Amino acid sequence: MSDLLVFGRTGQVAMELARLVPEARFVGRGEADLADPAACAAVIGAARPAAVINAAAYTAVDRAESDEVTARAVNALAPGAMAAACAGLGVPFVHISTDYVFDGSGDAPRAEDAPTGPLGVYGATKLEGERAIAASGGQWAVLRTSWVFSAHGNNFVKTMRRLGAERPRLTIVADQVGGPTSAAAIAAAVVTMARAMQADPALGGIHHFAGAPDVSWADFARVIFALSGMATEVEEIPTSAYPTPARRPLNSRLDCTAIARDFGIARPDWRADLAAVIKELNA
Repeated sequence: MSDLLVFGRTGQVAMELARLVPEARFVGRGEADLADPAACAAVIGAARPAAVINAAAYTAVDRAESDEVTARAVNALAPGAMAAACAGLGVPFVHISTDYVFDGSGDAPRAEDAPTGPLGVYGATKLEGERAIAASGGQWAVLRTSWVFSAHGNNFVKTMRRLGAERPRLTIVADQVGGPTSAAAIAAAVVTMARAMQADPALGGIHHFAGAPDVSWADFARVIFALSGMATEVEEIPTSAYPTPARRPLNSRLDCTAIARDFGIARPDWRADLAAVIKELNA
């Protein structure tokens, strides 16, 4: 897809997209500041791509609590401007969102039409972005995902391996449950969606995508240590024992039925993806 424009260059998904579709054009901060929605729209207007993927976001969940203006510009205003620019050109726009748009109550997987209720600024700004995209009038798709990991950037896998090498025992939250999702799997999903949307103007809307099986952070950590050959012990704690500036949803399970039906994309096994990431980190 040499006619593909991607916002993001250094994030986890953007770096996997660069591997998957190196011929695409990648827009970094130097070319368009995500805090400047008009600049993002101008890049699209000048490039006239066949499809646009937004893999950039303000993802510092705790920092967002005290930096709402920037988080809102990057997560809500910029995607809305991108979607409007794509609508003007008549090209598909694919955007990545998050399980944080939900309140995390109960233990059932959330479907796309489930009531939203973000617990903090990050989730609220991502939800506002979804609504701005939906109001753009063009062909768009929002991919909500969760617990992203890769060999790049900052993520739970890399943090666990670093801390596990320093300490024999770690306390890990056990009452938050979700589907760890590799950035590589997300990259493949959004490219598949963009191509399918180019071929079929009726495709789009909100879709959920997360790794399987659902697991707690504590059990996810245990698999990370096992695959890394580390003997680190995991002591389970409740979320209440690990206070953070932003509240986290306890239930991050996502119902991924629709994306399989509409795009033929199945939930990836995060254990296989994790093994590949750990192999890359070890190398």
